[in-house]
Amino acid sequence: MWLRSLLIWIFLALPVMASPIPQDSTQMLLVTSGDWRSTIAALQRYERKGGGWQPVGESWPVTLGKGGLGWGEGLAPVAEGPRKQEGDGRAPAGVYRIGESYGYSPRPPVGTQVAYRPVSSQDRCVDDVKAPQYNQIVTVGPSQPVTWSSAEQMRRDDELYRWVIVVGHNSNPPIPGKGSCIFLHVWAGPTSPTAGCTAMAKNNLEQLLGWLRPESRPVLVQLPESSYRSLRPGWGLP
Repeated sequence: MWLRSLLIWIFLALPVMASPIPQDSTQMLLVTSGDWRSTIAALQRYERKGGGWQPVGESWPVTLGKGGLGWGEGLAPVAEGPRKQEGDGRAPAGVYRIGESYGYSPRPPVGTQVAYRPVSSQDRCVDDVKAPQYNQIVTVGPSQPVTWSSAEQMRRDDELYRWVIVVGHNSNPPIPGKGSCIFLHVWAGPTSPTAGCTAMAKNNLEQLLGWLRPESRPVLVQLPESSYRSLRPGWGLP
């Protein structure tokens, strides 16, 4: 009897691993890669129904950063594995809210409900760790002169940023040096890694824009396969 009581006490004393996925989130993008260094992964959409996650459609191939994955600053606590830093070429592992969208066209793809803004040659995403605008998308002009040493053009000369969805990494507030300008965007090809974003075929990104719903509080979950398997029960992942 005493042994049973002891086991119950130990069980109750153990810390409970709360899921970092908000209870009001009913849409999820789950990206899993072979390991921390892999630059190729698979994306599966899910919707939460009846208390469980149900897959939506087929999985899509995506490409990750040239450095693979590294724990970033989001909703999930940092666990075992590499940590993302500015300029390391890693895409952020963890759980992240999905934000607004940008693109070259005056209007987004038909069916898009997330906030959208067309970009011009004056729009930048600041990656200068010393700048007050670090990890922010700003428009250069009289009220916003260039005061930083480094920033990404949001209106590029190629199609990679034709459509962009912001990933809420290191944004609340930004921590200098922890990584910036993380997006879902169009890939250069199925074997071409990114500088730290998650990229996919243009038609898949357009389909994603038509599926996401702001009221569903969508999140992005990115993990290497080993971490996914170990965290799956505690995080309530599909």
